[in-house]
Amino acid sequence: MEIILSNSSNEPIYQQITSQIKTMIIDGTLKTGDSMPSMRNLAKSLHVSVITAQHAYEDLQKDGFIETVAGKGTFVSAQNKDFIKEEQLRIIEEKIEDIVKIAKIYDVSLENMIKTLTVIYEEE
Repeated sequence: MEIILSNSSNEPIYQQITSQIKTMIIDGTLKTGDSMPSMRNLAKSLHVSVITAQHAYEDLQKDGFIETVAGKGTFVSAQNKDFIKEEQLRIIEEKIEDIVKIAKIYDVSLENMIKTLTVIYEEE
């Protein structure tokens, strides 16, 4: 599991960890039942405090991405497919919002945006 942290990011370290692990679960890099490193091992490998790793794991557990089994460890949760789809749509919406902001700065019409999106979508 490769997590890349940036000191220059406005996003707190624990959120960088959380979002990257969520992405790995959503895109299938991490699968249901996969073992997660202990908080201590995660902290050590990323050169962060155990409290930072704990904060990330608490958020992931609260959001249903991971679960801890006493005496066994932490694992990727069995995900509800609707939940994963909703999370994927949320990510897409965030990216579309960024694109819309740029389009408005450059005064690109909604009609041109729709045409461009249609062409790109159909090419893929």
